[in-house]
Amino acid sequence: MLRAAAVDVGPLRRRPQYRLLFAAQSVSQIGSAFTIVAFPYAVYSMTHSSLAVGLLGAAEFVPLVLLAFVGGALADAYDRRRLVQLTEAAFAVCSLLLCANALLPHPMLWPIFVIAAVTAGLEALQRPALDSLVPRLVARDEVTAVAALGSLRYTLIAVAGPALAGIVIAAFGLAPAFAIDAASFVFSLLLLARMHAVPPVDAQPANVGRVVEGLRYALSRRDLLGTYIVDFFAMFFGMPNALFPALASAYGGATVVGFFYAAPAFGAMLVSATSGWSSRVRRHGRAIVVAALVWGAAVIALGFSHALAVSLAALAVAGGADMVSGLFRATIWNQTIPDELRGRLAALEFISYSSGPTLGNVEAGAVAALFGTRVSVLSGGILCVVGVAATAFALPQLWRYEPPPARSTTIT
Repeated sequence: MLRAAAVDVGPLRRRPQYRLLFAAQSVSQIGSAFTIVAFPYAVYSMTHSSLAVGLLGAAEFVPLVLLAFVGGALADAYDRRRLVQLTEAAFAVCSLLLCANALLPHPMLWPIFVIAAVTAGLEALQRPALDSLVPRLVARDEVTAVAALGSLRYTLIAVAGPALAGIVIAAFGLAPAFAIDAASFVFSLLLLARMHAVPPVDAQPANVGRVVEGLRYALSRRDLLGTYIVDFFAMFFGMPNALFPALASAYGGATVVGFFYAAPAFGAMLVSATSGWSSRVRRHGRAIVVAALVWGAAVIALGFSHALAVSLAALAVAGGADMVSGLFRATIWNQTIPDELRGRLAALEFISYSSGPTLGNVEAGAVAALFGTRVSVLSGGILCVVGVAATAFALPQLWRYEPPPARSTTIT
C-alpha cells in the first residue's frame, strides 16, 4: 500500500533532460519562496494596510495578462529552454534591485510596486515556455507522475521556504531575503546551460493570428475551458494571501506570517507525497470539481477560526485539495493539447491560475478594508463554492471528462 501511494520518481531516473530542468527549477523556487513572503510583508510593514498589499495584485495583473499571450506565442516559435534562461536572468536583476532598495536608510514603496509588475510580466513570458517544455522531456504515460513530482518539489519548498523566510526577515531584515532569491537564479542558470535546446515541433512565426488560433482551440474544448474557469474561481475568491499579514498580526506578526504562507503548501505536500493513487483515477473532471469545492469549504473554515492551529489546519486542507485539482488539471492539459499549441494554451493556463490570485488579492484587500478581514475570508470561500458548482453545472463536459489514449514525443 505504501509503494502504491508513494510518488513515482521514475521520470527523474529515466529522463536526464527532465532531471536537469527539475533541479534548476528547484533551486529557483527556493529563492522565490523568500520573495513571496518579502513582497507583501515589505508593503504591509510600510503601510499597515491589507488594501495596499492587495494592490500588489493590481500592479501585477495587466503585465501578467498582456505578456502571457506574447509568451505563449514565443514558446511555440522559439527554443523554449532559451526563453526560460533569458527570463531567469531578468528575474535575478529584479531581485538585486529589491535588495538594493531594502538596504536604503528609508526604503521606498514605489519600487516594490514597479518591480512587482515587472516580475509578473517576466513570469508571464516564462511560464508558457516552461510548461510546454516539460511534456517534451517525458513520455505521455509519465505525465501524471511528472505533475506529482513538480507539485511535491513546489510544496516541499513552499512549506520550508516561507517559514524560513519569516525567520530570516524577522532576524536580519528584508535585504537578505531578496539576495537569496537573486543567488538562486544564478544557480538555476548554470543548470539550464547543461540542457539541450528544445525548439517547438512545428515552429511558425509568433503573431496575432497564432494567438487567435490558440484561443479558438481552447473555446472548442469545453472540458479544457472548464478547468480554466474552475481554477480562476477558486483562486480569485478563495486565495486570501493578501490577508495573511493581517491574520498573522493577531498571533505574533513576522514570526508566524511565514507559517500562513507555508500551511497550504504543507497540505499540498502531503497529497503530492502520496500521489501514487492518482495514476489509477480516470474520472479526472470530477476530481477537479470536488477538490475545488473542498478548497472553498476549507477557506470558509478559516474565516470562522480564532485559533492559530485551527487556521493553519484549514489552510493545509485547502492546499491539499488544490493539489488534487492541480494534478488532474495538469494531466488534462499535458495529455490532450497538441505540442504545436502547447505554448499558447500554457499562456491561457497561466492566466487562469495566476490572474485569479492577483485580482483576488485586490478583492480580498478591498473587502477587508470595508468590512473586516474575517468577512473577506468568509465571503471569498462561499463565492468560491458557488462559482465552482455553477461551472460544473454549465459545463458538464468537464464533469464527465475521462482521459483518451494518445502518444507523445520526448527528448531524452
